[in-house]
Amino acid sequence: MSIPHSLLAELIAALPALRSQTYFKSSLTALSHAMEDQVLAGQEQPLIIASFQRERFYRQEAHRYRRLAEKTDQVYVLAAPETEFKHSSDAHETIAFSPDDSLAQEWHLVILGEQFTSCLVCQERTGAIAASKDDLLMDNSRRFEGIWTFDREVAGIAAQFLLQRILHYRPELAAKLEQARQRYLFPSTPLPTDSSRSSEPFVGRLITYLQVGQYKLIKANRSLATKEQRERLLNSVIAAMRDSLDPHEILRVAVAKLGEGLNVCRCLVYRCKIQDRHATISDEYLRSGLPSLRGQAWPIADNPLIQAAIAARGPLSVNHIGAELVGQNQPVLTPRLLELASHYAIVSWLLVPVLYQDRLLGMVELHQCQFAAPDWRTEDIELVEAIATQIGVALIQAEAYANLEDLNQQLEALDRTRSNLVAITGHELRTPLSTIQVCLESLASEPEMSQELRQVMLNTALSDAERMRTLIQDFLTLSQLESGRIQWHPEPISLGECIELALCNIRARNLKTDLPQINVPESPELPLVRADGEWLVEVLAKLLDNACKFTGAEGQVRVQVSRNSAQSLEVIVADTGRGIEPKFAWSEYLIDFIKKKERYAAVRGGTGLGLAICRQIVNGWGGEIWAESAGKNQGSAFHFTIPTFNLAAEKNSADRDASGAVLALPSASDPNELKTD
Repeated sequence: MSIPHSLLAELIAALPALRSQTYFKSSLTALSHAMEDQVLAGQEQPLIIASFQRERFYRQEAHRYRRLAEKTDQVYVLAAPETEFKHSSDAHETIAFSPDDSLAQEWHLVILGEQFTSCLVCQERTGAIAASKDDLLMDNSRRFEGIWTFDREVAGIAAQFLLQRILHYRPELAAKLEQARQRYLFPSTPLPTDSSRSSEPFVGRLITYLQVGQYKLIKANRSLATKEQRERLLNSVIAAMRDSLDPHEILRVAVAKLGEGLNVCRCLVYRCKIQDRHATISDEYLRSGLPSLRGQAWPIADNPLIQAAIAARGPLSVNHIGAELVGQNQPVLTPRLLELASHYAIVSWLLVPVLYQDRLLGMVELHQCQFAAPDWRTEDIELVEAIATQIGVALIQAEAYANLEDLNQQLEALDRTRSNLVAITGHELRTPLSTIQVCLESLASEPEMSQELRQVMLNTALSDAERMRTLIQDFLTLSQLESGRIQWHPEPISLGECIELALCNIRARNLKTDLPQINVPESPELPLVRADGEWLVEVLAKLLDNACKFTGAEGQVRVQVSRNSAQSLEVIVADTGRGIEPKFAWSEYLIDFIKKKERYAAVRGGTGLGLAICRQIVNGWGGEIWAESAGKNQGSAFHFTIPTFNLAAEKNSADRDASGAVLALPSASDPNELKTD
């Protein structure tokens, strides 16, 4: 049956004047060896009682106790059995106590002799030790609370308590234990009390030295562990960011890793530029119970803390709102900034700009929202600065990848246009070239050809040459539109004037051709539209040309303008010509002119280049284009939308750009803004 009472507690209860101290395992090992060596070096036969926590600890010292047993027959060793340890009376007495006995958490060594007395009674602070935690058990930094003394009275009482424990587990040793009591605890001849104290100062200094050394070792280990933890955090952030080239994913990972790793209340990582007035917070690490900044417009230009961090090109920390700032440039904490800090429970602030080659890419902000939070440490600031540097590199890599994707798309568009040009050239230019060649060969080989026939040949060649020139010009225009090389110049213009210019263009190019009647009904007063005037006229001219081409002189072409919505107008170019069969209605047959050029040519007698150009232009200003037809020989109508120019909206947009974000603060920074490349 185990004994739950601690021997240390019993000893202090018996001698209230005793005061326990803290010892490390390394110190206790040195003390125990010193006490044992004192016996081995002497000539007397003392009482020795040693209590080990576990059998494996005793196995490490078994050879020493066999030597001690050669000096005296009163050696008792206690331990909790694990494999082979048991009650025995071999070289010395062994006592196997229950693993749940309080001795399993204690370290005792009592030596009672005539010339030397020493007592070591300690209890481990960590409580019961799990047998699987070998690393913890063998760690020299394990701490014990206990008594170490040369006082014979204390040693005698401790020995008496231990002898009672031995008798509890091995009652057959009662006679031998009584002999030990009579000989060492109650001797007939008084024993000296001060003979062993001569070595106490030396041993005391030795233990002090060991204790100090152990404290230094623990401090060094903690420092190394902290550095290792921070290195792991930095490496985990870098590794996570390298797994993605998506800027949003990079910021999300950085926020989560940094906020959790530094155990802060709030962590923000957001993108911004030097000229931005505010930034929208999309990624945030936040402890529960705190107000969130996600989705809020966070001030940049009017935030003196952020502007100071940008100007310093480095970290800026505020250990407590209202206290002095760390750094040379100490901005004024404006009332608005203090109001924001109060609303979002910000007590201390750490800001680190994300820079790449002196270019501002974003900002890292850490917030502590507890008044008891410690000050920002130098190692914390350095870690955040290192992570901010890695975020900057990752964002630049993501931008480079995105730019590369755009370039690849442009190259694909150029390659597609090149392929289209080759295909169209082979298909569409063969006929006019053949006609021109036949005409020229006829003129060259028939010198007696009549003047009238010669003129016919020349006119035919000139007509097909003009057709080729127009076709090639359309090829080049479409190539520029598809590759994105066109520079748009939107401006407020009159749609009516553009329609008139397109009509003049059509009539000038068809002076010798009978055109159908073109009607432009008077529309109510329409607002100005916002578009590139040159390209708008091009769209109208091509749609009118298309309508006139497939509508006889007896037919009609109508241009109509109406309100599509509050923000756009709808333009309709309708004709009474051949129309479009239902199976060839507005779809890929009219848009993807290369893939469907044979079908389109069969239906309309053209290449579809004009419609493809119109689609690219209309899409360029954000509009839509489509066609409607009731069927063959029932005419067709081409529709497109164009945005209107809204003076009030333009003015409001400009005012918003000038006023900044909702959360913008009154500017307290230098009016000369920092410039960067």
